[in-house]
Amino acid sequence: MTPDPSTASEPSDETVVQTASDAAEDVIFSAYKQSAVRDYDVTVIFEDGVLEVDVYLNVPEDATERSPDDVADDAALAARSAVDDLFGE
Repeated sequence: MTPDPSTASEPSDETVVQTASDAAEDVIFSAYKQSAVRDYDVTVIFEDGVLEVDVYLNVPEDATERSPDDVADDAALAARSAVDDLFGE
């Protein structure tokens, strides 16, 4: 029997935030060794069905060929994509 999509429960706000945060961290630490990351912050807000993701990253310039800005952007995109997957979009 196929479940009725109108009765399917949506993920909790906490699940959405944790999923987005985990996805962003995965991107950061796949691009850099943990010891190379001086500081980072992943801020995820999910209110009224709106997701906001902000990623701050501080790594030495010689840590990799990829710029920290590009990695931060990729991390934010991965966070949004992971949340889309949660909602089946």
